[in-house]
This record gives sequence, structure tokens and C-alpha cells, in this order.
Amino acid sequence: MKSPRAWWVAVALTTLANLCQADLRLTLDASDLQQAERAASQQLLDEAVAALPPRVIQRLDREVHVRWHDGLTHDVYGSAGGNVLLLNRRLLPALTDGSATSTLTSRPHGSVRRELLATLIHEVGHLYDRSRLWSPENHRQLAFCSQRAASLGLVGLPDSCRGQTERRFTLSDDPRLLDLAGWPQRVGQRGEREVSNAQAARSPDAYELTNPLEFVAVNLEYFLLDPSYACRRPSLHRYFREHFGWQPSNVDDCVAGLPILNAGHDFARTPLVKLDPQRVYEVDYLFAEANDAWVSRWGHSMLRLVICAPGRPRGPSCRLDLDHHLVLSFRAFVGDVQLSSWDGLTGVYPSRLFVLPLGQVIDEYTKVELRSLASIPLKLQRDEIDRLVERSAEMHWSYDGNYYFLSNNCAVETLKLLRSGTARPELTALDSILPSGLLAMLINRGLADASVLDDPREALRLGYRFDSYRDRYQAMFAVLRDRLGLPQEDVEQWLALDAEARRPWIDKADLRASAALLLVEQAALRRHLLLAQEELKKRYLGDRQRGDTSLAKADETLQDILANSGYLSRPAELLDGVGYGLPQANEWQRLEQESSQRQARLSQLTEALNAEVRLLLGDERRRELESIEANLAQIGQHLRGLHRAAGGLKLP
Repeated sequence: MKSPRAWWVAVALTTLANLCQADLRLTLDASDLQQAERAASQQLLDEAVAALPPRVIQRLDREVHVRWHDGLTHDVYGSAGGNVLLLNRRLLPALTDGSATSTLTSRPHGSVRRELLATLIHEVGHLYDRSRLWSPENHRQLAFCSQRAASLGLVGLPDSCRGQTERRFTLSDDPRLLDLAGWPQRVGQRGEREVSNAQAARSPDAYELTNPLEFVAVNLEYFLLDPSYACRRPSLHRYFREHFGWQPSNVDDCVAGLPILNAGHDFARTPLVKLDPQRVYEVDYLFAEANDAWVSRWGHSMLRLVICAPGRPRGPSCRLDLDHHLVLSFRAFVGDVQLSSWDGLTGVYPSRLFVLPLGQVIDEYTKVELRSLASIPLKLQRDEIDRLVERSAEMHWSYDGNYYFLSNNCAVETLKLLRSGTARPELTALDSILPSGLLAMLINRGLADASVLDDPREALRLGYRFDSYRDRYQAMFAVLRDRLGLPQEDVEQWLALDAEARRPWIDKADLRASAALLLVEQAALRRHLLLAQEELKKRYLGDRQRGDTSLAKADETLQDILANSGYLSRPAELLDGVGYGLPQANEWQRLEQESSQRQARLSQLTEALNAEVRLLLGDERRRELESIEANLAQIGQHLRGLHRAAGGLKLP
């Protein structure tokens, strides 16, 4: 009888010997095949094995029998179970006579032969993903532990060795892959994953969305067979490359710049641009403070990309290039003029990632909604910034989720993007459905630098804070009270006056007071435009419910605008049925044409609607808007006269 020491030495030697001969073998069942069929089949199997990562071949040290089978349905290319892999026999003649290489646009991989090759890889991928065999690293660790135990006269493995050799995750349950694949961790659910996959746009094969097992197998096909996979799905390509420690030799060189659609209101400018991650200096958590509206009472979460102007070296001075900065904002895409609280609670609205110019976002919140913005830098490494920007572009093209005000809102979506984009472990445990709560957590965990707000004046100067224009309006009103002796106590009382009641004060104003009047009167115009918008909305909804046809033309125009603007938040519409993932150079021309046509159409529709809606306002509202516009014209004329009298520069 062998001693325990000798027995463990034998185990170690056997383990090392098995490691040396570990190998996946695809063995063809050729018992009923003709010579030409055997040759074509064997060539296909050899090509499949040659395409597999070495790690897959080493780990799956087994023999898998491949058989042509008559029992598979017409549209199924193959299936696997245990160590048997079946291929659809109806495809064998085309493989044998070479016609299977003909281009077939109806299939994702382009030909019957490529589909068969992808099927072999797909099914081997399932075997690998489900395998609980130890990796080569585990075998080496086991051999080392066995030798160590034998030298110490121990029977069995020490607990420390067992912990080191256990394999924790397969591919399809790896948390990192699930984040990238579209089954992210649900916020507030103690680590549970989303049930459905919302990254459905620009998919190479809808079968990947079935479950994580199929996602891994489908994406393994494209990782190994499609040279453009690295450019179309860069985050997943990097994941597979790092997992296998290897990548195919025929990977495409990716063109610099990530395609995005700028959803700004300037319809005269092309929305299609290329975003270069290397020009992004920093990423800020952009927080819009709360107001009294029920959908905004907890603030709004966004990310700000601090992008350097072309030619400027990456550095702190890039914060001055505000015209180049972009904002990533998850919002509910509302395909109607009315925002329904019930629909928002039940997930009727799509949740999409809008890419917006910073200037528009600042105006939207500080001038229109009178809410301040705080822009707080995130403490990210250079590679984390690059990957976050890259991941944002991927989500921009692929994501079309459901927006829930209380469970999948802007804060939740932003947190999920930060998790998948940076892979920072500190983000895994964060759990907040409130934008303000997420900001507090990021600060408390040392992921956001709130010290930039310590000096309010400096924060305003450097663009870390953008104050609500309410404070500016009040400051300008204080100038008016001082210069003109106005009886009103605050700017709200002044704006509550009719425009005609404010007009007599214009000619009494000096240069400084006139400048203040101009700013405050512009605030009055914005205020009444919002009131007009609300008035039109109520009339539109009421008349539509009553079947009134007086708004028919405006209704048609508005619906056209809503239908044509959806592509700005779901750009995959521009390339429906063409390609997958991030668009590549061969799709760029179509993108330019489609986006330019949509943008021109939106410009025409907006002009038409602007012309129509003014006629639909009530007489009182229309007269007030016209009076405010007359005030603005008179203030401008008065200012120019004061400048000429003072010998100053002539104002336009």
C-alpha cells in the first residue's frame, strides 16, 4: 500500500500529465458520409477549432462528437447536448458542393458556410460557459498544493488551497459581463439583476437578448469571426480579450472618434458628430437642483463631458471650452404634449440617453426652470474616463429602456452607466433612487470632489456652478429699484405687471438701468412663453378629446415633430436593419444623409408650428406677448440712443 506522501505525489504527476494533454477534440461521425462530405465536414471542424481561443481548447479537454442529423427543424443550424453536437443535415449538400459560400444577406454571418462555422463556435461556447472544469491556472495551483501537502505528510488539500483553486463564475454569470451585456444590477434590490435586456437596438442577432447564456454564445461568434467586432462593441471585445488573454489575429483597426447624435435644438446644424475620448479632460456629475414640480422635486442626475477645443492640450484650461462640452442625460422620451404621472410610474415612457450641448442644458435649467446646476468632478483615472465615454456611446446606440420615476429614473440610469463604464468596485454597493442621494454617496465614498463648491464665487467663475437666473433677475431688479425708485418689493411683483404697465419706465432709465431692464424683460418673455405653452397644451388636449378640428393642422404638425425627433434619442432608427453596435465607416454616408434629411424636416416643421400656434393663443395671451416684444424693441432702441449720446460703441 502506498504511503499518503507517495499517493499525493502520484496525484500531482497525473494532474500535470493531464494538463499537458488537455485538449478539445471535435470528432466527426462519418459513418454514413461520402468521401466529399467527410472532407468538407472535416475542413469545417478544423476551421472552427482553429478559430477558438487557446484557453477554450485547453479547458474543454474532452471529445465532442459532431454528427449531421435529419431531425432538426428547417431554420435550426445545430444544437448540442452533453458531448454530442448536431448539425442540420439539409445543409450538408451545399457545404459539399461549395454553394454554401454564396453571399446570403438574410443570415447574420453572410453565408450558409459562415453560419455553420458560427454554429459550431456557438455550441462550443455553451460547453465552455457551462463547464465547471478547472482552468490551467487551477491545475497548476492544485499540483503545487498537492506537492506541498505531500511534503508536509498531509492527507488532502489544505483549506487555503481549496479556496484558491475554486472557480467562482462562468462567463454568463460574471457580474462584469452582465453589466455590459444588458442585465445590470437593479438599484434597491440587493444585487438582483434586471429580468429583461433593454440593449435591443443595433443587435447582431435578437437571440442574444433571450438570456445571458445565449448572449455569451452569440457574442463569442462575433468576437471570433467578425474583424469589426472590436470597433462595433469595444467594451465586450475588451472583456473577452482580457478573459481569454488572447484575441483573433484579424481584428480591424478602429477609426478614431465615436459617432453620436447631438440632440440640441439648433436644427440648422448637423446632429451627427464624432466624439474623441482623448479630448475628454474630465467627467462631472451634473446635478440640477430641485424645484416645486412633482417630477423635479429630487433634482436631476446627468454627466458632463469636459471636452477640450480642437488643438488645445488636455488640461484644466479645457473647462473654459464650454461650447464643446456635452451632457449625457437619461430622460423619458415623451411622445405627446402631456406628461402623464401614471405613465411615468408604470414605465410607459422609453428611457433613453440624450447627448446635449452644455449651453442648452444650462439655459434649460437656469433660465427657463430657474434651477441651479452643480458640476462636480468625478475622481476617475484616465483609462476609466476613456471607457466611460466609450460605454456612453454604446448605450446611446443600443439602449431603449423603460423610464420609471420611482425605480428606473435619471439617478438609477446614471449609476448603472457609471458602473458599466468604469468597473469601479466602489460603485457596486451604491444604492440610491434619488439624484441628490446618489450625489451624496459619490461624495462620501470619495468618488466626487465637492471641494470645488467651497468658494461660491470661484465655483461660478470656473464653471463648477451655474446659478439660477432667478438670483440674477432679483439682482437686476435691485438695480432698477435703486435707479428708478420702483414701488415693487421683488422681481416677481414686477413681472406680475402687464407689459404696458412696465413700458413708461423704459425712457426714464439710464444706461445701467436700461441694461437691467433688458435682462428682466427677457425673463418676462420666457415666463409668458411657458404660460402660452401650458395654455396651448390644455386647449390642445381638451379640443382633441372633444373632436374639435380647429387644431387639426397644428395637431398634425406636432405629431410629425414628435415622430421625427425620436431618432435624436434613438439613433439606431437611422440605420434600421443595417449593421450592429457602433456604426462603422461603411455606414457613415447613410447616417449623414438620413440625419440631414431628418434635421431639415424638423426645422421646417418647427417653423410651421411656430407660425400656427401664435394664431391659436387666446387674445389676451397673444396681446401680452406682443407687448413684451414691443418693450424689448423699445429698450434696445433706448440703449442704442444712450450709447450714441455717451459716445460709446454703437450697438447692433
